[in-house]
Amino acid sequence: MYICLCKSVTDKQIRRAAAKGVDNLYELRESLGVASGCGTCASAAQEILAETTSKRGRPSLYVPSPV
Repeated sequence: MYICLCKSVTDKQIRRAAAKGVDNLYELRESLGVASGCGTCASAAQEILAETTSKRGRPSLYVPSPV
């Protein structure tokens, strides 16, 4: 399912990034461009990231965007 329409990023891409060690929204934005356009996808992307990283035993950390 598409999570970020601006950058055409799917939930599977977010899960793969988390499996490779991405554990916060800032890193996800840097690697996939999520939440770098309109920002509407930020909460959904964060939820998927948190779910995936919690399965690895590491909590997800939220790092706000420096605006």
